[in-house]
Amino acid sequence: MTKRKKVLTVLRNKSVLVGVTGGAAAYKSIDLVRRLKEEEASVFVIMTEAAGKFVTPLSLGIASQNRVCSSLFDEPMAHIKMPAAADLLVIAPATANIISKFANGIADDLLSTCLVSHPGKTIIAPSMNWRMYQNRFFQQNLQKLTSAGVIQVGPERGVLACGEEGLGRMAEVSDIVEAAKGALTDRDLVGEDIIVTAGPTREYLDPVRFISNRSSGKMGYALARAARDRGADVTLISGPSALERPGGLKFVEVETSAEMLSAVKSYTSKATVLIMAAAVSDFAPAMRSDAKIEKDGNTTLRLRLTDDIISEVAGAEKRPFIIGFAA
Repeated sequence: MTKRKKVLTVLRNKSVLVGVTGGAAAYKSIDLVRRLKEEEASVFVIMTEAAGKFVTPLSLGIASQNRVCSSLFDEPMAHIKMPAAADLLVIAPATANIISKFANGIADDLLSTCLVSHPGKTIIAPSMNWRMYQNRFFQQNLQKLTSAGVIQVGPERGVLACGEEGLGRMAEVSDIVEAAKGALTDRDLVGEDIIVTAGPTREYLDPVRFISNRSSGKMGYALARAARDRGADVTLISGPSALERPGGLKFVEVETSAEMLSAVKSYTSKATVLIMAAAVSDFAPAMRSDAKIEKDGNTTLRLRLTDDIISEVAGAEKRPFIIGFAA
């Protein structure tokens, strides 16, 4: 049996302190801890008293493989030792209560004292009713934190625990993990404006048929996320893909090679780097029918060459640094 090759991750050997507060989304924190462990981080969990109404210390302890703390008196000086040893502090879910405490320097339990004493980066994933989220006093507190460098992930719009619909759902666990990776990545690409193309293109024969290729877009999406995490302003121009759109960047959706060429040209005037990871079709039908082609026994398909995007951009007077891929 072959051994599975380990992939070096940003979170490997990093210490992540996860704070779980008393929100309906607290059950998602178990999956968050598990996902962070999969990224080879050491995870330690602090629960508030209210969090214990939604999830158990046992569940989080099993997921983290470490003791879960919930009281200032569980361990002497835990409120100093735990945050000092952490590379990152993540609060998910972050209720209106903990966010407002943090913004005003209130430290009356283990988690809030850890927030006040933590010297490193902090991520909050707000989760609450949409009325609470829109409250102007709460928004002032949130603005205090984000303007001071606290990283906010979410919330999302959708059906809430109370049955109402609005902005207040905790961000997806995958988005929080991506934010954690980004927070601990060296930001050595700040000031760069990078365009990344990804996925296949479709070249239509008629309104319902097209020729394409099997590109998934995975490489381009991964490059775009990595550039984003390293501080670049990123524009991801993507052909049709089933992948989830990365957050924190500009996303441009295209279908045909002509649309991709047009999109690339429109953004390259200010770009410093163009990474052509898309599998752009080399051929397109010579003629496109305006109506569905009937089955009349004619099976001849004439093709033409599509425009080469790299050549078009490389020939411009002012062009970015270009990276291309070929199969």
